[in-house]
Amino acid sequence: MGGPSFDDRDGLIWYDGELVPWRDATLHVLTHALHYASAVFEGERAYAGNIFKLTEHTERLHASAEALGFELPFSVAEIDRACEETCKANGIVDGYVRPVAWRGSEMMGVSAQETAIHVAIATWPWSSYFSPEARMKGIRLKTAPWRRPAPGTAPVHAKAAGLYMICTLSKHAVESEGYDDALMLDWRGQIAESTGANIFVVMGDDRLHTPTPDCFLDGITRRTVIGLAEARGIEVVERAILPEELANATEVFLTGTAAEVTPVGSIDDHQFAPGETTRALMEDYDKATGKAAADAASAA
Repeated sequence: MGGPSFDDRDGLIWYDGELVPWRDATLHVLTHALHYASAVFEGERAYAGNIFKLTEHTERLHASAEALGFELPFSVAEIDRACEETCKANGIVDGYVRPVAWRGSEMMGVSAQETAIHVAIATWPWSSYFSPEARMKGIRLKTAPWRRPAPGTAPVHAKAAGLYMICTLSKHAVESEGYDDALMLDWRGQIAESTGANIFVVMGDDRLHTPTPDCFLDGITRRTVIGLAEARGIEVVERAILPEELANATEVFLTGTAAEVTPVGSIDDHQFAPGETTRALMEDYDKATGKAAADAASAA
C-alpha cells in the first residue's frame, strides 16, 4: 500500500452520492467519527474488473452501521452500483475498494442522534498486503500485547473503526521486532485472529481448525475458504483453540480480503511450513476470485 500519500492522489472518490475529485473528499476536524470512532467500513477486492462478494460486503456495511446505532442513507443496491461506478471512473481492474460510513459534525459530544450520516467509496490499485517474499515462505507472527474484547464490552461483530485501535497498536509492537503481523488472543486467552485476518490451523488429524468467531469478525473470506475446504472433502472444525495447541500444528494460514490466503511460517517459537492443504486452498481461492485467470491473462 505504498505510493503517494492517500490524501494527495489523482482520481475520483464517491462521496454522498456523487463522484468528487480525490483531493476534495474531505471532512471537518470536529467530525464525530474522528473523536468517538462512530464509523464503519469495508475492504473489498476487484479482480479482472469484478468486485468479489460485493453484495455480501455491502450487506455487512449496513449491519455494522446498525450495530453502531445508525442507518445508512443509501441502499445495498445503491452502494453496490457506487462501488462499481467508482472502480470504472478510476480505471481499476485489479484493486482495492474501501467503502466507509460515518457520523458527521453536527454534534460534538458522546451523544450523536442529530449527526448526518455520510458514505464514501475510494478505490486504488492493489499490491500484496504482505511482501511476496514473506508470503511465499510464510509470514512471521508474534502474539500481540492486546486482546480481543468480550462480546459484552464492544460491538465485536461489526467492522467498526474503533475495534482496530488495538490492531494498530499490536501490529506496530511486533513489526518493531521484525515480525510481519501479530496473533491476537481473546479476553479468555484463546486464539482469535491476526490484526486484520482470520486464522486456520491444520493439526495432526488433517482436519482444518479455526476459532469460533464469537468475539471477532466472521470474515467473508473466512466463510469462502471454509466452503472451498468442504468442497474438497476437508473437515472444518470451528472451536476454541488454545495457544499451546500450536505445538501440534503442521500448517497455519490467514484469510482476509487483503491477505487472501497467506501461509504462516512461524508464531512465536512455533515453526510451520506451507503444506498441501494451504497450497490447495490458495489455488482454489485464486480461482474463485478470478485472480488466477487475471494472472494468466497478464502473463500471456
